[in-house]
Amino acid sequence: MTSEQFEVEVAYAKADEQAIIKVTAEQGLTVLQAVERSRITDRFPEIDLENAKFGIFGKAAKAEAELNPGDRIEIYRPLIADPKRARKKRAEEGKALKKGT
Repeated sequence: MTSEQFEVEVAYAKADEQAIIKVTAEQGLTVLQAVERSRITDRFPEIDLENAKFGIFGKAAKAEAELNPGDRIEIYRPLIADPKRARKKRAEEGKALKKGT
């Protein structure tokens, strides 16, 4: 690695498997370019890069955001349930349990 190059990580996790892949980057490399360079879609073909949501250290990031040395890019999976609806359902179930006792 030359002095203009640095490392970043690309992370993706499923319920039963996760991967963190180190990528050599240079100034100006974007989130999407690093993800493509990592070839993570070879291991996880279900990742849809056109619609995927990304983050850097847990904060939302755009695909065209430029990277800094040591950044960890996270690829987020789509939600399988609406969090607001799920909370509301749990609250209703809790109320029903209280009435039943």
